[in-house]
Amino acid sequence: MKQDQLSESLVELVNMEFYSYHGHFREEQIIGNKFIVNFSARTDVITPGESDELSDALNYQELYGIIKEEMDIPSKLLENVALRIVKRVRNTYPSVTWASVSIAKLNPPIGGKVEASRVVLSY
Repeated sequence: MKQDQLSESLVELVNMEFYSYHGHFREEQIIGNKFIVNFSARTDVITPGESDELSDALNYQELYGIIKEEMDIPSKLLENVALRIVKRVRNTYPSVTWASVSIAKLNPPIGGKVEASRVVLSY
């Protein structure tokens, strides 16, 4: 396989847990809920793989910080949170050519037994 075929691969943060206050209903905004977030970004991994320098890589700690900050801002819709996360990451890291986030609300209040509701947004 040629190096240019490998130059963009995925960096992922998997199953991050947050307690946040997202939801259409007032009770959700007061009581809050548990959310599971997964994030993927297409970026160059060859350069940091060869240099072994964090300055050449997508910093996982900074990436997590961005996601946490956006999850801490209450929103009525998960679509809003997901779009904010993806846009902020892409604006912060020009090396990211594509990003995807899934946000799952555990035990959503929809009148029946449901493990989670989830929004997946790729941009």
